[in-house]
Amino acid sequence: MPRKFIKRFMPDPETIKRQKALKIFGNVLYNPNLWCLNRRSAAGAFAVGLFMAFVPLPSQMIMSAGLAIVCGVNLPLSVALVWVSNPITMPVLFYFAYKVGAKILHVPPQHFHFELSWDFICNQMSTIGPPFILGCMVCGVCSALIGYFGIKGLWRYSVVRSWQKRKQK
Repeated sequence: MPRKFIKRFMPDPETIKRQKALKIFGNVLYNPNLWCLNRRSAAGAFAVGLFMAFVPLPSQMIMSAGLAIVCGVNLPLSVALVWVSNPITMPVLFYFAYKVGAKILHVPPQHFHFELSWDFICNQMSTIGPPFILGCMVCGVCSALIGYFGIKGLWRYSVVRSWQKRKQK
């Protein structure tokens, strides 16, 4: 069942409650609905986590936790899924998002050499900013939808398969 598989990779609720960055949510973290794992909460957590993975801001985990609390989905799973965009995969994901945004806006992709400086970011946001932001939003929404309906479908498939195995016994 997907629940057993997902629980193996989920962080401990007490570990998450002790995170200093999440103290801003206060006692809301003690809501038991944020920690239960069922088809609805897992699918919603996948949607929240995968959407927030494409948000190009450094506070993705905190925003994912806030959105998980607002939506009432599994908090640890949504926070953990933000790490799809980790320091290794982030350049590839964000370059893909830029290419998607440029394709949608019918703008030829610009060749640039990335520099980690404030001047580079300010200068480039007028040229690569709009396709990049649009691409991030489109990729975030698409990955959230794929994650949501994919987990719902896999969960349902697993339940139906277990029912069929019980019938055969």
